[in-house]
Amino acid sequence: MKILRLVPLVVIIAVVTQGCVSNKKYAELQGNYTQLQNSTQDLSVKYQRSEQALAVANGRIASLDEQIALAKSNALGLQDALNKCLAGNNQGGANISKLVDEINSSNKYIQYLVATKNKSDSLNMVLTNNLTRSLSKEDAQGVDVQVLKGVVYISLSDNMLYKSGSYEISDKAGSALSKIAKIITDYSTYDVLIEGNTDNVPIKQTNIRNNWDLSTLRASSVVQALQTTYNVDPKRLTAGGRGEYNPIADNATPAGKSQNRRTQIIITPKLDQFMDLIGKAPAPGATTAPAQ
Repeated sequence: MKILRLVPLVVIIAVVTQGCVSNKKYAELQGNYTQLQNSTQDLSVKYQRSEQALAVANGRIASLDEQIALAKSNALGLQDALNKCLAGNNQGGANISKLVDEINSSNKYIQYLVATKNKSDSLNMVLTNNLTRSLSKEDAQGVDVQVLKGVVYISLSDNMLYKSGSYEISDKAGSALSKIAKIITDYSTYDVLIEGNTDNVPIKQTNIRNNWDLSTLRASSVVQALQTTYNVDPKRLTAGGRGEYNPIADNATPAGKSQNRRTQIIITPKLDQFMDLIGKAPAPGATTAPAQ
């Protein structure tokens, strides 16, 4: 009888032991699942940034392609007029010579537009490579660098710079800020605007009224860190905040909110400096390439 009474007890102990092992395994699987979710979100953010950069580049290329197509169309029109002139033999040699000159000028302008497009693309790539040359692979993951029309945009995620829900610079921000300071120092004649941006979630802190305050305070924190810690000339720096009103993604998703919570460092060259590199574009309606 004692043996029979011990059997249920042994079964209970076995079940409890089996449950402990299962809970541990479940916790391990849950941790792995959370890591996969975080990795998926990071990949989603990087994918959206790449899509936006590609859309901007395609827009610039499309604009130049339209100009090239228009110039080619004008050249075809001039050629057609010349052909009619020659076939009818109704125009004098002076008019024919003028048409030939216009056709040649149009062809030169087409070549100029193609060269400008290629030079602009190459210049942007060189500037981007120069700007990111001092960033490590780890630092570059939270940094997005774009060069648009001669203006350099360096975008840093909020969790890379600040303590959560705060405008105070975090300890881990030092590595990235030191690299950014080097970039700014390299371009010593350029002006620098530090611009804070948030998502559309209202801030809930007694000492911060709204997202306008938060974005401006964050920009100010970066400016002061660049000045006091990394010796960037404060005369070159401007701090500004745009709150939630300059989104680059949809705030309806966590990934979109993460993209919108960012600080942009905008490095602006003087106009003459950039034009010296790419050549000044011709005035609207011009049919000849500008002097190089």
